[in-house]
Amino acid sequence: MARFSKTLMILNIKSAYERVVSGGRVYLIFVGLFGLLLLIGIGAGIHALFIAGSRHAYGTYREVPVAILISTYVYFVVASTGLCLISSIGHIFGVREYVPIAKRSVYLSIITILAGFLVIGLEIENPFRMVVYNIISPNFSSNIWWMGTLYGFALVFLTIEFIFLLKEGKHKKAAIVGLLGVITEVAANTNLGGVFAMMHGRSYWYGPYLPVYFLLSAMITGCAFIIFFFVLSHWINRKTMDQPTEKALESVGKLTILLLIIVMIFTVWKMLTTSVGGASAIEAANALISGPYAFSFWGIEVLGGMIIPLILLLMSRAKNMMIMFVASAIMIFCIFFMRLDLVVVGQIVPLYLELGVNEYSRLHTYTLSVHEILVVLGGVGFCGLAFLLGEKVFDGFQQTQSVHIFEEEK
Repeated sequence: MARFSKTLMILNIKSAYERVVSGGRVYLIFVGLFGLLLLIGIGAGIHALFIAGSRHAYGTYREVPVAILISTYVYFVVASTGLCLISSIGHIFGVREYVPIAKRSVYLSIITILAGFLVIGLEIENPFRMVVYNIISPNFSSNIWWMGTLYGFALVFLTIEFIFLLKEGKHKKAAIVGLLGVITEVAANTNLGGVFAMMHGRSYWYGPYLPVYFLLSAMITGCAFIIFFFVLSHWINRKTMDQPTEKALESVGKLTILLLIIVMIFTVWKMLTTSVGGASAIEAANALISGPYAFSFWGIEVLGGMIIPLILLLMSRAKNMMIMFVASAIMIFCIFFMRLDLVVVGQIVPLYLELGVNEYSRLHTYTLSVHEILVVLGGVGFCGLAFLLGEKVFDGFQQTQSVHIFEEEK
């Protein structure tokens, strides 16, 4: 029996390798490109941490201690939460239309959370010490400790859920483990928002808004990732999208329209309430509305991240997959800069601004370094490489069987 299992495993590996190799020239070029980005990113991070020193290699400094690497981590793990939540609508909460997107969405949730861990691991000065002391010396009063621990548990639950989803007759077990994954993802996501929201000294972040906003933005990011990668996957596999999957994406598209409208309302109220807050909060808002980050806010965050995708999705009526693909691609690009604006703008206002100290009468500045850019591209490379390999290794996730299996087990 053991010899048979070993032989079967070897055959599966060989079959997966043959599918990867037979992916075509363009596919293999992108596999190589994303693999190269991953290696360069890891190399840049190792050089920054152990040779040049992160304080010299990265663009952060005392007044702006966290920047694009933290915002990239937030971007990936928030996307992971959204993917987990959207996938759970079908095989966990029983909405039949969403069942076909379960397997690939859970897989995407796993690789995005790993991409986030990769980036933050190359951002902190001693990632190995963090892992050890997170276990042997937990700080239960720390939001950051809870965030890392909960996302770690979420990764375990998602991995087990994905394994069950791949096996026939295991969907009930997948639903149970998936529910645990949903709970830990939501807890980790809102806790991540709490890391910012509980900083009383940073009035732009402080308050109950961010934990709720993080959960809402996770949903909309998850929708964008699902539309983008599902359409892309069918191009990669050279297959016509089956009707159940197409209906699932139509449902996701309609949900995206609703979430975009809610996010726009949230953004309006965030700006309005900030405009009547303290001097520091008002300065941060002004930096977005009419200051150095005005183009990023109005051009990328508002126009590119909300208005254009909403118009495109309304034009498509959530049926034209090409238009939906373009809308989701724009959202994925712009949401990255939304995360960056949130992290950086919350720090550029000097803490002593309200005291009238001359040395802190101007906004701080932040400039990207080459190392930071390469580490971010490394995270993107990991995500892209894992997606491309996953499509071939798992044979397109065999989405057409999902609904029938779900119905039989139900």
